[in-house]
Amino acid sequence: MIVFLQQLINGLSVGAVYALIALGYTMVYGILRFINFAHSDVFMVGAYCGFYCSRLDSGHTLAGGLLVMAIAMVACALLGIIIERLAYRPLRGSSNLAVLITAIGVSLLLENAAQLVFGADPKAFPALFPERNFTSQAGLTVSSNQLLVLAVTAVLLVALQWIVLHTKIGTAMRAVAFNHQAAALMGINVDRVISFTFGLGSALAAAGGILYAMNYPSIDPYMGTLPGLKAFVAAVLGGIGNIPGAALGGFLLGLIETLVKGSKFSTYSDAIAFAVLILILLFRPAGLLGKFQVEKV
Repeated sequence: MIVFLQQLINGLSVGAVYALIALGYTMVYGILRFINFAHSDVFMVGAYCGFYCSRLDSGHTLAGGLLVMAIAMVACALLGIIIERLAYRPLRGSSNLAVLITAIGVSLLLENAAQLVFGADPKAFPALFPERNFTSQAGLTVSSNQLLVLAVTAVLLVALQWIVLHTKIGTAMRAVAFNHQAAALMGINVDRVISFTFGLGSALAAAGGILYAMNYPSIDPYMGTLPGLKAFVAAVLGGIGNIPGAALGGFLLGLIETLVKGSKFSTYSDAIAFAVLILILLFRPAGLLGKFQVEKV
């Protein structure tokens, strides 16, 4: 039981990072109906922002670490807005294939630019926050980094849900997701809403990048590839376009992956996680919380 609980805590910590990345995928898909494959590289840029901004927090205090995370989130939000403005907005109304190819191109551009600017060699990510392990009498160990990951993710999820459901811009986001043309006729600035969505999703990816680098303290220009792929799987698992579904999919995928790694089938953890996705989609093609929609021909 102790081993199971230990793996459960580890899985929730990993799943929290997947959830933060998956939210960016699902919000963009909910509004524009395409997958922003460059999102995983914004996650990487967020980790590098945290790496270089960590010099502002030489004492590794909680307040300093949160400040570094906030700076990285703002920087990546601006990056997401620039990507949308320069790469995706000119293709508004084009075929989905053209936008998909552009997204892959932006992803490759960010990876190679990061390799040119930051270097190809992996860098050791510093300890942004005070680290401490808490061990129970039964032998269950929880690190302060894991608690921080869960706490930050919970706060960001609650804040995101509040923005979407209880603010004017959130109402506009839901209107644009439902119907672009009708929202524009009602006076909503569709371009501004889409830019805000990209910025918000990119900020969450930056937070995920820093939290991920805290638990796996080595960063490189290609670090976003596998977590980004798994986060996309998590978004599909929970129901692409559904915010609570993306969070649920992230946590569920993290739990499955970690529990399998703790078993004798650890070598096949990724394969088993994707197999579970296939099984769920066979019975729930729209995802766990996704809704079936009838499309007019």
